[in-house]
Amino acid sequence: ASDSYKTSYSVAGDYRQKTVPVGSLDSPNALGLYDMSGNVSEWCSDWYDSGYYRNSPSNNPTGPASGSHRVLRGGSWYDVAHGARVAVRHDYRPVVRLSNVGIRLARTR
Repeated sequence: ASDSYKTSYSVAGDYRQKTVPVGSLDSPNALGLYDMSGNVSEWCSDWYDSGYYRNSPSNNPTGPASGSHRVLRGGSWYDVAHGARVAVRHDYRPVVRLSNVGIRLARTR
């Protein structure tokens, strides 16, 4: 966990209580990705199952085939510091709309 406290929780000690533009939290990580924690929690395509990881494949687990709740990853500006990590996993019904939840758009080169 090489994420700095700045990246994981706030911008230079300033708890903003809102989302901020990409790149505002810190420099990119080793993979060139910005703001992997601490801005918004991000929707994943995986369905949630609280016991899935106990029986899942260790390489690229995709989650159950169906369900009622989707996975959210990473912490947001709303979370306490230890909750603002990419390993953090929450679940919500897909119809939930919150100001600290979003998506990450990505493209391949």
